[in-house]
Amino acid sequence: MNHVELTTVGRVSVVTLNRPQRLNAIGGQLLVDLHAALEQAQCDPASDAIVLTGAGRAFCAGDDLKEFDQQSESPASIKLHCDRIQQITRDIMFGPKLVIGAVHGYAVGGGFEWVLNCDMVVAADTLVCFFPEMALGHFVTGGVTHLLPQALGHQRTMELIVLGERQSALALQQLGLVNRVTTEAAMLPLAIELAAQVASRSTGAITRLKRLLTSQLQTQLAKALELENEAAVACVAAQDTARRIRQFTSARL
Repeated sequence: MNHVELTTVGRVSVVTLNRPQRLNAIGGQLLVDLHAALEQAQCDPASDAIVLTGAGRAFCAGDDLKEFDQQSESPASIKLHCDRIQQITRDIMFGPKLVIGAVHGYAVGGGFEWVLNCDMVVAADTLVCFFPEMALGHFVTGGVTHLLPQALGHQRTMELIVLGERQSALALQQLGLVNRVTTEAAMLPLAIELAAQVASRSTGAITRLKRLLTSQLQTQLAKALELENEAAVACVAAQDTARRIRQFTSARL
């Protein structure tokens, strides 16, 4: 089964995480399928904007901890998993087309990072975002160690990442991290409507605008991704992380 669906609405590509039984948790196959779908959408001459969303009750519940043993079985598997997660950030941020997130339910860990990577975000009022990494012994990726201080400053970034407190859609809007908040039923239609407005603008001008904005970020963001990758690989390999994840998964059984 493909874990990601790619459809079109007019001149808008809609990329849908489609693993609803696991709240679209980030597993190996989902990462492969999502990269392929985003790459195809970014290269499709028949579309001019992309909407990224999730099927079921959540956008993305973060790393699939049921796959932790598989992901952490060797240095090579750890590195591969971290590289694949960060490839999605590159697909979203460094492709030529604007990516509009349409997000609801949980957007946790890597899912929250992908929300922050989008060019615009339409959030349902059911959205709950947080970073569990510091509690689990994982490490944030997605370039957020560069993006969040730029948006929020040092202290607020530390609070979000270290404490991992849950953030509502309205709280995120007040922080300037999402653009629109609406009902869950209206979320995807509104995101597609915004994407259609984007598609009606000059494709050449928007491509140049995104390239200019991301090129200003790219050197620092690329360095942040590199350092995050090193930290994430080290954290996933640590015995403390394995212990914390065993405790967390046992508590949920």
